[in-house]
This record gives sequence, structure tokens and C-alpha cells, in this order.
Amino acid sequence: MVSAVVREPKARAEQPGSGCGALEKKDMYLPEQVILSRTMAAQSQAEQVEAIVRQHARFVYQVAYAVLRHPQEAEEAAQETFIRVWKHAKELAGILNQRAWLARIAWRVACDRRRKYPAIATNEDLPELPAVGIGAEESAIRNQQLALLERMIATLPRELRETLTLSTVEEMTSVEIAEVLDIPESSVRVRLMRARQLLREKLEVLMQRKTQRKDANAKFKDGAQYES
Repeated sequence: MVSAVVREPKARAEQPGSGCGALEKKDMYLPEQVILSRTMAAQSQAEQVEAIVRQHARFVYQVAYAVLRHPQEAEEAAQETFIRVWKHAKELAGILNQRAWLARIAWRVACDRRRKYPAIATNEDLPELPAVGIGAEESAIRNQQLALLERMIATLPRELRETLTLSTVEEMTSVEIAEVLDIPESSVRVRLMRARQLLREKLEVLMQRKTQRKDANAKFKDGAQYES
């Protein structure tokens, strides 16, 4: 057998002033200039992202929480949102509405995480209207009302629920909501109107249920007293 011997070719001497090996005096410090400019750009981007985090961290968290309804998951979704912001830091200069841009990222991240959890309630699962005593504390009343409202919103159709939920986050404008959901602004207004109408109808149903229970209890008491 004949073994092949592979020899590296001898490097050809570069002619002065020709080829890629030729460097002019003004280009000798180009690598340092490039490194410096890149470092300054990176620092500038880092400062921009840091400023965005300081200014919009609470807003991003609220968007995520509106979807997830879970503090820890919302916190993790907010962190993931800002990681994505950092990856797209070069685009920051061309973004006109940072709130809408951030909300859209946070919304998508939260919706991805939301698939891990079942719906809070279904259309057929209407909550019971809580009875509040005359001596109840105002804070307890408010908490009950908020809990009831959240459960009622959860029973709305998805497209109405999403639109209404975003409208409650830091008073987002219809333009921002439209950009997040990728729908026309006119559709946002129509959905909000329909969602509020359905909530009023659901509230009327709950009030009727409460009245019926009250009447039934009164009849039962009257019957018990009559028998005694």
C-alpha cells in the first residue's frame, strides 16, 4: 500500500501594497475602533432595555396577569417578555408605540403559557352572587365584587373576554388593543360594547337568582311558622 503524504502548501509572500494582507497605516487601528463602537452600541442598547424595564415592568406584568391569573406565572411571563425585548434591542429605535409593542409580546408569551392551565369558568358555569350583610367591611364588599366580576368575565366568549381584559390593563387605548390582537380598531369598540352588554345580562340573571332564593327562603320561614 502506498501512503499518501499530504503537505501543506507553502505560504506565498505577499507583495507590498497588494492583496488582503496589505494594510495602510490609517487601517492599523480599525479592529480597536470596531470593538469600541460595538461596545458603545451594546451599552446604549442595554441602557435602553433597562429604561424600558423600569418604565413598563408593572404594565407588562399586568398584561401577563390578565391572561394567566396567576402571580408566579405572570412574573415569569414578564421576565420572558423582557428577554425577547433584549433579543430585539436593535429594533427599539424604530418602534413608535413601545407600550403596544410590549403588550403584544407579553400577550403572546402569556397566551403560550396559558395553554398549560384550564379555563377558569365555562359559559354554563355562572358564579353565585354573594350576599353582603349590612355590617360588612367595605374592603370585603369590594373584594367580593371584584371576584364576582372576574368570574363573570371568564364566562364571556374568548374574543370578547380578551378584548375586555386588555381594556382594563393600565387603561389601554383601543388603538393599542387593536395592535395587540391584530384586529381593526373598529372591531375593538364593537367587541367592548358586546362584552359589556353580555355582562349586564349575566348580572341581571344573577340578581334574579338571588331574588328567587330570597323569596323561597321567606316562603319556607312563613310555612315553618304556620305549622308551628
